[in-house]
Amino acid sequence: MANFSFDIVSDYDLAKVTNAVEQSQRDIGNRYDFKGTSARLEFVDDKKGVKIIGDSQFHLDSIIEILRKKLAGAGVSQKILDTSSEPITSNLKTTWTVTFKKGLDQDNAKKITKLIRDELPKVKTQIQGEEIRVTSQKKDELQIAMQTIRETDLDFPIEFTNFR
Repeated sequence: MANFSFDIVSDYDLAKVTNAVEQSQRDIGNRYDFKGTSARLEFVDDKKGVKIIGDSQFHLDSIIEILRKKLAGAGVSQKILDTSSEPITSNLKTTWTVTFKKGLDQDNAKKITKLIRDELPKVKTQIQGEEIRVTSQKKDELQIAMQTIRETDLDFPIEFTNFR
């Protein structure tokens, strides 16, 4: 009997993220409440994150909200935004560096494999670096595993690839 499988990865489509950031930059330039301020959004570290610059915390919150809406419109999970760093204020400007989360670390991979093993004992999981291979003899079991993972509230983005 044939084995079916898929991979679980924590990744994002760079083209969609780039498009969302560029749309956000245009929106910021067009908004009346940002005219004459230092409010802007720019890429950092070769598109591995963004730097949000504003005159106050209110500007930062408004800009991140614009970015979240554009990401949602592009079908990208907002969980890629790592907002754990603190904004820095100096010279009447506030800057906030928000990186993009990518890749499953060991703890998150173990959390997912434990979840699948507890719910579906016949489904096999295997951690392979920054991804998890899930195999089963029935496609239905893999569909249930995917649904179980989608319904679980994880604090990192996940995608399913290589469904065979």
